[in-house]
Amino acid sequence: MMDRRALLVGAGALSLAACKPTTVPAEPTKERRVDLDLTALEERFKGRMGFAFASEGVRGGWREDERFVYCSTFKMYLAAATLIRAQNGLEQLDRAVPVTQADMIPHAPITQKAVGGTLTIKELMRGTVEESDNPAANILIREMGGLDVLRQFYRDLGDQTTRVDRLEPEMNRLDGDRDTILPAQSVRNIERLLLAENSPLVSENKRLLLEWMVATPTGADRIRAGTPSGWTVAHKTGTGGYGPVNDIGILYPVSGPPIVMAAYFHGSPQSTPQQREDAIAEATRRMLVALGHG
Repeated sequence: MMDRRALLVGAGALSLAACKPTTVPAEPTKERRVDLDLTALEERFKGRMGFAFASEGVRGGWREDERFVYCSTFKMYLAAATLIRAQNGLEQLDRAVPVTQADMIPHAPITQKAVGGTLTIKELMRGTVEESDNPAANILIREMGGLDVLRQFYRDLGDQTTRVDRLEPEMNRLDGDRDTILPAQSVRNIERLLLAENSPLVSENKRLLLEWMVATPTGADRIRAGTPSGWTVAHKTGTGGYGPVNDIGILYPVSGPPIVMAAYFHGSPQSTPQQREDAIAEATRRMLVALGHG
């Protein structure tokens, strides 16, 4: 049976994610502002939504400059940071790294099977992005030299606000501003990494990261549920067991420019897991209507 990646490639899904046709200028031209009012959505789904988006000549959001705990959405950025290190000769994608029982924490669909053996840096990145494997993320952070190195990656992107404080799983726990991000900044980071002419990622590594983001099976009821049939979604989810449900990435319409978006929903204790996911799907639909896609 053809695996999921082969099926996606065979269907042409990733052709929309090719770097060249979706590159945007490093310095955006004058943009139109589209603000969303998600007050009713927050009341309906019992939580607080941080939402930001950008497309060609348009930018907008809701609570986009407020802080939200990012949970596993950071793993996309971690993979990008590792790819940049490999480009700069500081890492090798085929380097084998031992995986031990001491590395194990909850949610280890890839690394648990490798205990006592090794995984390459590339395999660890794929597991981190596609399957959101927590030990894989911690191993990658360790192998790059620790949290200070990851923090500097954000600063090198021009992101002066994202907090990097803890490893998995502690970084999911809400504790003031620790391990939080601004939705608007997340969108700017994605644009810089995957769409901008001055991206620090070479084209081959952009395609690799996008491939993993398209192939992920997580979060089917979030951004994907709010996106029209036939579109390609490259995304990374994040979830905290006590309320946060997040999803960030790029939407590729059948025709027209890509849409970068970041959604961080912190549900109240009264909200259900399904309501938290539905909130992101509904916010995505409202964004698309505001952009003329609905």
